[in-house]
Amino acid sequence: MATYKIDAAHSEIGFKIKHLVISTVSGNFTKFDGTMIADKPDFTDASVSFEADVDGITTHSEQRDAHLKSEDFFHTEQYPKITFTSTSIEKKDDSEYLLHGDLSIRGVTKNIALKVEHGGSVIDPWGQNKEGFEITGKISRKEFGLKWNALTEAGGAVVSDDVRLILNVQMVKQA
Repeated sequence: MATYKIDAAHSEIGFKIKHLVISTVSGNFTKFDGTMIADKPDFTDASVSFEADVDGITTHSEQRDAHLKSEDFFHTEQYPKITFTSTSIEKKDDSEYLLHGDLSIRGVTKNIALKVEHGGSVIDPWGQNKEGFEITGKISRKEFGLKWNALTEAGGAVVSDDVRLILNVQMVKQA
């Protein structure tokens, strides 16, 4: 059994959401941890767990970040972590997978599917075995209790319901 840990210095955990229906706001989580355990070299038996510290959210706007941490959205005081635990993985081709798992946000857990592209394997200059993955998906923020919204003068939503997830991660094989 091989265990891999996320290399936080070479990984990005991001999201994108439509704002005022006309533009997209991007954000990241700066504090996170993840583990993958797999016996098979093609990862078809992989078990993945991940957590992000919601207090580490950044959209490069202090006011918006504070609002996201409030009861209107993530309510970090009561729900400090976002977690994901895989339930199964399907290999689609040589480098693409569909990862199923339970995502928990704000005390609500839903089973979701994420597209995973394996970017490859490499031994870095320090002798560490690394695996690269790009993970994408889409969730409904309202299904996870993030329901705050306001309407524009024209009656449109300030924040869309759909949130796109974009994760670029390097996993380091543990000795």
